Amino acid sequence: MNENIRVTKRNGQQEAIDLEKIHKVITWAADGLDNVSVSQVELRAHIQFYNGIPTTEIHETLIKSAADLISREAPDYQYLAARLAIFHLRKKAYGQFEPPALYEHAGQLVEMKKYDAALLKDYTEEEFRAMNDMVDHNRDMNFSYAAVKQLEGKYLVQNRVTGDYFESPQYLYILIGASLFANYSKKTRLDYIQRFYDAVSTFRISLPTPIMSGVRTPTRQFSSCVLIECDDSLDSINATSSAIVKYVSQRAGIGINAGRIRALGSPIRGGEAFHTGCIPFYKHFQTAVKSCSQGGVRGGAATLFYPIWHYEVENLLVLKNNRGVEENRVRHIDYGVQFNKLMYQRLIKGGNITLFSPSDVPGLYDAFFEDQDRFEELYKKYEQDDSIRKKTLKAVELFTLFAQERASTGRIYLQNVDHCNTHSPFDSKVAPIRQSNLCLEISLPTKPLGDIHDESAEIALCTLAAFNLGAIDSLDELEELSDLIVRALDSLLDYQDYPVTAARNSTMGRRPLGVGVINYAYYLAKNGARYSDGSGNALTHKTFEAIQYYLLKASNKLAKEQDACPKFDETLYSQGILPIDTYKKEVDEICNTPLRLDWEALREDIKTHGLRNSTLTALMPSETSSQISNATNGIEPPRGFISVKASKDGILKQVVPEYENLRFHYELLWDIPDNNGYLQLVAIMQKFIDQTASANTNYDPARFEGGKVPVKSILKDMLTAYKLGVKTLYYHNTRDGASDAQHIEEEDDGCAGGACKI
Repeated sequence: MNENIRVTKRNGQQEAIDLEKIHKVITWAADGLDNVSVSQVELRAHIQFYNGIPTTEIHETLIKSAADLISREAPDYQYLAARLAIFHLRKKAYGQFEPPALYEHAGQLVEMKKYDAALLKDYTEEEFRAMNDMVDHNRDMNFSYAAVKQLEGKYLVQNRVTGDYFESPQYLYILIGASLFANYSKKTRLDYIQRFYDAVSTFRISLPTPIMSGVRTPTRQFSSCVLIECDDSLDSINATSSAIVKYVSQRAGIGINAGRIRALGSPIRGGEAFHTGCIPFYKHFQTAVKSCSQGGVRGGAATLFYPIWHYEVENLLVLKNNRGVEENRVRHIDYGVQFNKLMYQRLIKGGNITLFSPSDVPGLYDAFFEDQDRFEELYKKYEQDDSIRKKTLKAVELFTLFAQERASTGRIYLQNVDHCNTHSPFDSKVAPIRQSNLCLEISLPTKPLGDIHDESAEIALCTLAAFNLGAIDSLDELEELSDLIVRALDSLLDYQDYPVTAARNSTMGRRPLGVGVINYAYYLAKNGARYSDGSGNALTHKTFEAIQYYLLKASNKLAKEQDACPKFDETLYSQGILPIDTYKKEVDEICNTPLRLDWEALREDIKTHGLRNSTLTALMPSETSSQISNATNGIEPPRGFISVKASKDGILKQVVPEYENLRFHYELLWDIPDNNGYLQLVAIMQKFIDQTASANTNYDPARFEGGKVPVKSILKDMLTAYKLGVKTLYYHNTRDGASDAQHIEEEDDGCAGGACKI
C-alpha cells in the first residue's frame, strides 16, 4: 500500500521507499525476543508514512510504533524499540551502524572540544587500541527503550541545540573508566579499566547523572550532592547564595542549612533595627537555585533545613503550600524540618514545644546537633528565662501542622538530627551533622561560609554510585565490585574541579563517598521476599551487612596504598567504632539475624591503617539511572508492573524485570497495607549505612475511614521511624486514584541520577 511513496534521504535526494530494507531492520531488531511481531510494528508504522517523508522520520516512526506496543503481556517490545533506537542513534552519531575505532573517535571529539584533551595526553595510541578491544558494542542491545531515551536525553555527548549526537553508549562507559583510572600505573590501569567497563556496561554498577554525562568531557565537577551551611550574617548569606549558583550550574542537587538565621523582629546592630526574618532570605536562596538550568540536563533544585523549634516555624512550615500570597510563600524549593528526642517526648507526653530565635539562645543551636543532653539542659533553662523572647505551642498542634503540610505538598521532609549524629561515622563533638541534602540521603559535616573565599568553612560534597542488586548472583561478588567502585569514585575526587575553596578543603579532608543500591524490589521478588510481612528482613540484613563490610574493606585497602583521608581522626572509625556499634538496638526486635562477616578483624585493620573515605554508603532515589539498567528505583516498590514516566523526552514505558516469571512475587506500592514493613526494612539498612536513606512514606486514602488519611497515622509512622533509628524521611506519597498501570509519574527534577537520584 506504500510502494509508491518516495522518501527524502539525508542528502536531500528522493527515491522510492524500500519496504524490504525496513523489514530487514525490524527483523534484525526482533531477533531472539519473545512475543514480538515484526508485521505489527510494520503495520503501525506504514500507516504513518507519507510521500516525501525523510528517512530519519521513517526510523523514528518505527521506533515509536514498537514503543507503543510495550505492555505487560509483551515486555520485549521495549528491547525491540531500543535496538531500533540504537541503530538510529549510531547512524546519527557516526553516519553508519558500526562505530569507528576508539582512538580515531576520541581524537575527533577532543578536536571538537567535546572530550577532555587529557584523554589523548594520558594514554598512548597502543593503550587506546587495547581499550578498543575491550569494548563490546553488542551490549548496546541490552538496553530497554526507556534507557536509550534517557541516554539520549541526559548522558550522551551531544549538541543540545542541533540535536546532534557524537557517541554511543559503550564508548561512554569505556571512556569514563579511562578518565577515572588515568592516574594509576601503566602496569595496572588497563586491567582496572577492563573490569570497571565490564561492571558498568553489564549494569552491575550504576553511575549517577553527573558522572555519566560529564566524565570524559571538559566538564570537571561530578559530585551529585552539595551541602551548604549559612550563618546568621549578610556576608554569609551572600556567600551561600554565590556557592548555590556555582554548584547548581554544575548539575548538583543542593542542601541548604539556614537554621541559624534569626527570626523576624530580632534586634540587629544593637537594636538599631528589626530583622526581616527568614522568608526574604529563603526567597534569595530560591532565586539562586533557579538561576541555572544545569546545562539542559535538569533544573536546579534544593532543600532548605531549619529546626522545628525555630521562632518562625509556623510561617516556615506553610511556605510551600498553595494558599497565601507570593509575599509569604517560597514554593519552588523543598524543606527539611529537624527533630530530636526531646521534641518527640513532648509530643508523646502531651507537652508543649517552646520556639526561640537561635540568635537569642546562645549555644542551643549547636547543642541541637552536637550533644543531646546539653541541648535538653539549655532548652529547659531558656524556657524558664523570662528575659528571652519565646512562643509556646502544644506539641501535638505543631506536629500536626508539620504532618498536614507534609501530606499536602509531599515535599516537606524530616531529619532526626540526633540519629544523624549518634549513628554516624563522625565524632559529633568535632564534626557534627547539621543538615542533609535535596534527596535526604547525605549526612556530612558542614561549617558555615563567612564569605565565598572562607577557607575555614566546609561545603560538603558527596559522590554517588550504586550496586544493582538485581544483577548480582552472589553477595561474594560485592567484594570485587566494592574495590572497583571505591577506587573509581575516590579517583574522581582528585580528577574533578572545585569552584569553591570550602568544598575542595572539605572533600580533600574527608573524601566522602555514597554508594547505594538499585533494583531492590526486583531483588526481593526474585528471592521470594516481600516488603510488608517481614520476609525480607533477614535477606536485607545480610545484604546490607555485605555492602557496608566490603566497601569498608575496599577503602581500608586503598588507605594502605594511598593513606587514610586527612580528617580520619575526626571519625568514630578512628576510635574503632563501627556502624554495627551505634545503631538503635530496637532494630534487633524486628531482625535478630547474626552478623556473618569478620567485623572484628576489619575493626583492627581500620584502627591500624584507617580509611581512605570517611563515608561509603548512602541510599539515593536513583530515579533516572535505574532506568538505564532497566531496574526498579532504589529501594522503592514499583507503583505498577509497567511504569509510565513523563520526561522531557516524552512518555517512557518500562516493564519491571522478569515480569512474566515474577509477577506474583512483586509487591506493588499500593498493595502494601501500611508503612510498617517498609520502615522496618529501612531501619535494617540504616543499621549498616553510614550516611542515610531516601525513604518515603506512602498513604492510600481509600484504606481509611472517609477516604482521608488521619494525621495520627502520619504521626505514628514518624514515631515508628524515630524509634527504629531512621535518620530521614523523604517524599510523602498519596495515592491519587489513577490506575497503577496508567499512572504517569512526572520525572523528578531533583538531585542525582538526576543529581542525587543517581
